[in-house]
Amino acid sequence: MEQDEKKGIMYAAFSYIFWGVLPIYWKWLQHVSADEILANRILWSFIFMIILLVITKKWKKFVDTLKNIKSNRKIVLSLIVASIFITLNWFIYIWAVNADHIVEASLGYYINPLISILLGVFVLKEKLSIIQIITFLLAALGVLILTLSYGHFPWIAFGLALTFGLYGLVKKVIKVDSSIGLTLETMTVTPFALMFLIYLSVKGNLTFFTGSAETDLLLIGGGVVTATPLLFFAKGAQAIPMYLLGFLQYIAPTIMLILGVFFYSEQFTKAHMWAFICIWSAIIILSVTNVYKSSKWKKTNSLSA
Repeated sequence: MEQDEKKGIMYAAFSYIFWGVLPIYWKWLQHVSADEILANRILWSFIFMIILLVITKKWKKFVDTLKNIKSNRKIVLSLIVASIFITLNWFIYIWAVNADHIVEASLGYYINPLISILLGVFVLKEKLSIIQIITFLLAALGVLILTLSYGHFPWIAFGLALTFGLYGLVKKVIKVDSSIGLTLETMTVTPFALMFLIYLSVKGNLTFFTGSAETDLLLIGGGVVTATPLLFFAKGAQAIPMYLLGFLQYIAPTIMLILGVFFYSEQFTKAHMWAFICIWSAIIILSVTNVYKSSKWKKTNSLSA
């Protein structure tokens, strides 16, 4: 294994571990409403990213990117849509964590790759292989088990997977540096976040600057904990193959599941167990298939070289 690939694995693993333990951070803000946490997360992410662009000498590149996309209506629209999807994803996630639904949120990130493939079928007209059909049937069975157990559809898990899958799909159009991309996305929704915070202040319901200094620091820090794993992920993704990234992505929901069950004592019934077994089986089949395809592709390339 090359040195760059080892570093890439470390960067990617760190980002997924960071995402996995993030529920602990939002739990510290459980006394603040999810919508106010979200508004602060957007605002401080934008401010943090602006500072970071200046420090990393990417400010000129950001300004140039902004000038270039202004005249491209397709990219502007894609940027707005991407911002909406990631905002929805953040809100569902924060609400789920603070409403004691970490286990269901972890399920959302387990099924996310399957939802992404499904979006590829319906939106990009990609064809499903037999293996992919089997994995979908297994995942669908898992979701059905949970639906029957809950008495309602697991909308938190599906909402997280769908919004993040759609976000990834739209991002294919906006091919920019990850730090610039996050700055553009948060910039798009920051005016709305500010207006909402002003509205809360006028109504006398604003927690920021009216509560404890600890709460204020945690709300400001929401920007740092949002941007940091994304930056490490971007560095890692550049240095390692996709199949390896596919394996590593399950670190985050696994940590979330452990936190939900063992640290926050969330319910994990037999129905949960069977649902997760179905989904884990689908993930294993899909991952092994991807590794096999990748090794076969490498072998073919080495023979033709």
